[in-house]
Amino acid sequence: MRTRLVTVLLALIAATLAIPGPAAADTQGGASLFGQIRQPGNDDEGVEGIGITVSQDGERIGEATTDSDGNWEVGLPGPGSYHVVLDEESVPDEYDVMQVPAGAERDLEVREGQRFAVVYRLAPAGQGQASASPGDSESAEETGDAEGGGSGEGAEEEGAVDAPAAPEGSGMFGQVVSLTVAGLLFGLVIAISSVGLSLIFGTTRLINFAHGDMVTFGAIMAMIFSGTSTLASLHEPFQGVPGLSMATNPFVVATVLAVASGGLLGGLLERFLWRPLRGRNVAMIQMFIVSIGIALLLRHLLLVVFDANRQKYVQFRIQDMIEWGPVALTPRDLAIMVLSVLVLVLVASMLQFTRIGKAMRAVSDNRDLAESSGIDVDKVTVYVWVLGGSLSALGGVFLGLNQSVYWQMGFHLLLLMFAAVILGGLGTAYGAMVGGLAIGLIAQLSTLWFSPQLMNVWALLIMIVVLLVRPQGILGRRERVG
Repeated sequence: MRTRLVTVLLALIAATLAIPGPAAADTQGGASLFGQIRQPGNDDEGVEGIGITVSQDGERIGEATTDSDGNWEVGLPGPGSYHVVLDEESVPDEYDVMQVPAGAERDLEVREGQRFAVVYRLAPAGQGQASASPGDSESAEETGDAEGGGSGEGAEEEGAVDAPAAPEGSGMFGQVVSLTVAGLLFGLVIAISSVGLSLIFGTTRLINFAHGDMVTFGAIMAMIFSGTSTLASLHEPFQGVPGLSMATNPFVVATVLAVASGGLLGGLLERFLWRPLRGRNVAMIQMFIVSIGIALLLRHLLLVVFDANRQKYVQFRIQDMIEWGPVALTPRDLAIMVLSVLVLVLVASMLQFTRIGKAMRAVSDNRDLAESSGIDVDKVTVYVWVLGGSLSALGGVFLGLNQSVYWQMGFHLLLLMFAAVILGGLGTAYGAMVGGLAIGLIAQLSTLWFSPQLMNVWALLIMIVVLLVRPQGILGRRERVG
């Protein structure tokens, strides 16, 4: 009975989250055009002093000049068609603007509240007419990367992953195969992020609404750590050394530190918040409200620290595609899939064969019986929170690698994590894995026939069907009532 009530509560919350509405801009200023102009062959260095002018129907709307990092932004009065011109005379003499595919002038369509990324690329002097590499993973030169729910091929939907490209001429079969691979990639990210959410519910019966923001926390921590000079100096002596060069790569070390930070955050929340509340016999509904408060607090702290702009990990902005028949993947996405499978196998092995894993499953099955059998339930619960925090942080890093890092990325993924947990079975780690893969596949394949903005709707429909047909989920168990 308790499981049914919890699933109904989750469905109501998910329905609220999925209600369509106008896409909110990531900044308070509403719609805007922005971008970053970087040196050719060096993604870490921007080009300063390049002028950008934006006009509408012949009337100048605004202008901007790139700063020392190459960033620029122009606020817009509202949605509509805009003409963007890069002043080629302001480009340093050693560079030319890439004229293929779009050149220095762009006509763009911007929606209400949309932050639209306009991608300009520079080339060494005399090479501006050369074609852009077809293997670039950022392929939005013609329309820009639409951020905050934009349209066009460069659009970056909230809670979605970049689909692997299907080679030209591959037809419907190629689209199905590429979206299936994208669904597996998306599902693996959801599965890694959802395992902790399911384990936490299984051991404490707490629905952790802050779990999505713990995903964001991991992504942002990796962004902060990877940009430190300390990690860069650590890497320098080992450049070119097989094995050590990769092991000391700033992003790899930053990912390890981010995962450790996520585990530490989860452990601290359990030790100094949730355990004292349970000790005072605080009602579960009140703890739900507390978790929502923690989610809002953490989300807006990350906003203050990181600001509202979307960013990408600089080490992996542009990569050449690897093609296998109808599927073209970047090495980055391939690494995400391989590492995700490896991590899920390790987590499953830990739960199945290790002493602490068996204790976690015992506490999840029956907390009182496990305690009476001599298991230190409080200690196991701390381990669950540490594991859940670490996995959510790793999921955030993987999602940020494929998509971009911004302060609401985990919140936008939260509905899909709830759907995965309910579909697989509340409280079961294996169920979260299966549910995550199913949700990812259905969400991506639905874009063959429907708008990508409806992806979350399909997750909600799946939850409703599961509640009607099998409330305990695919791998869940029926509970006696009364």
